[in-house]
Amino acid sequence: METRPRFAFAIAATDGKARTGTLAMRRGDIRTPAFMPVGTAATVKAMKPQDVRAAGADIILGNTYHLMLRPGAERVARLGGLHRFMAWQRPILTDSGGYQVMSLTELTRVTEEGVAFRSHLDGSKHMLSPERSIEIQRLLGSDIVMAFDQLVPTTAPRDAQAAAMERSMRWARRSRDAFDGGGPHAEAAALFGIQQGALDEGLRQASADGLTGIGFDGYAVGGLAVGEGQEAMFACLDFAPGQLPEDRPRYLMGVGKPDDIVGAVERGIDMFDCVLPTRSGRTGQAFTRTGPINIRNARFAEDAGPLDPDCACPVCATWSRAYLHHLVRAGEILGAMLMTEHNLFFYQALMDDLRAAIAGRRLGAFAAEFRTRYRAARHPGESRDLVG
Repeated sequence: METRPRFAFAIAATDGKARTGTLAMRRGDIRTPAFMPVGTAATVKAMKPQDVRAAGADIILGNTYHLMLRPGAERVARLGGLHRFMAWQRPILTDSGGYQVMSLTELTRVTEEGVAFRSHLDGSKHMLSPERSIEIQRLLGSDIVMAFDQLVPTTAPRDAQAAAMERSMRWARRSRDAFDGGGPHAEAAALFGIQQGALDEGLRQASADGLTGIGFDGYAVGGLAVGEGQEAMFACLDFAPGQLPEDRPRYLMGVGKPDDIVGAVERGIDMFDCVLPTRSGRTGQAFTRTGPINIRNARFAEDAGPLDPDCACPVCATWSRAYLHHLVRAGEILGAMLMTEHNLFFYQALMDDLRAAIAGRRLGAFAAEFRTRYRAARHPGESRDLVG
């Protein structure tokens, strides 16, 4: 019987700063650059696990904050772990919960111990610390565990950004120690650290130095895609990935739009996650090679063509824009399912194209053509940013 590695990252080809390769884990290989569909509450919304895999996903993301509140990490562990619970047998990355306690809860108190907060579900009191975050992720059976960190807005004063970054480095050490202390699935999991420092190059470098001094299997660029805009994000990505170890995967958290992903890959990012393809699907937005479309728009009511003529997904092969327009306008559940399925296929096809372009050393030409086509088709009354 084959013994698979706990964690191994190999870069197969580069093109400028961009890389393509394979992240090998016990539950399967992850082709990079990789996009992880978000399964916040033990489900990629509106999708069955086998259909998520059929779309091309090698790994999905689960959420510590939501799963600790409902159904509870201890309950999931008693039921055999997150993979068995949701019937997804490939790798799962779990985020640490830090972003959610800051963004979803009004009553929080940050101390050196961790973050005390009230549940957005029932107001119950909880404490999430580095140690508790790692424990929850262990109980869930995560394959890639994220260190606990503190996020502050990029608009916060520099001293607040510096204080949060420094605390995140102390929490990263505590996360490392808790992870190394063992626990459920300890032999199979990997641990990623999270770089912070907002848009400041000096703070980002200090964060990278602190993380690499501790040592992690991979590194995330955190604190972006929180409202700073694409230009500012790309300016940060011009230096942030290069501050992290070249031989480890680099994960940009919470990104993003297709053109965000292309630009981030050009700057050396290997892994992504975002709710955009699933949330947009549920609200009537479809991603196409010529840009997003709002299927609710009246001009699609009698359109017999597919969502995207260049798409090979089962939705585009079977149903018309007119039918999807009808489903979404009627509030039918099938509409959300089919729109989500198409969007996930679109994102995974984009990752396939990026991997092939890097391997063929033609990423620059691919990216230029992609941006030209993706921004070409705009229609009155439609927004690129309809996400619900």
